[in-house]
Amino acid sequence: MSRACELTGKSVMTGNNVSHANNKTRRRFLPNLVHVTLMSETLGQNFRLRISANALRTVEHRGGLDAFLVKADNAELSQRARLLKKQVAKKLAEQATA
Repeated sequence: MSRACELTGKSVMTGNNVSHANNKTRRRFLPNLVHVTLMSETLGQNFRLRISANALRTVEHRGGLDAFLVKADNAELSQRARLLKKQVAKKLAEQATA
């Protein structure tokens, strides 16, 4: 399983541990990933995603999963999230014409 957020694309970064004696050893900075179940109002379904805690805050701030996906850039989204975004956009277009 990839250590990357499905919605924001935030993934592992690398850097140095620097001791008091200024010795440098390589280390990894892992994103704070959590398993959450988010509800899509337009599709009427729950989706289980592995996202960062930061992304969860952003989803809540933007007004839910659907609003987040509409604004999100496709390059950052996982393949599964891109498919979900396409379904939401299609459903919203249907509702707008009806």
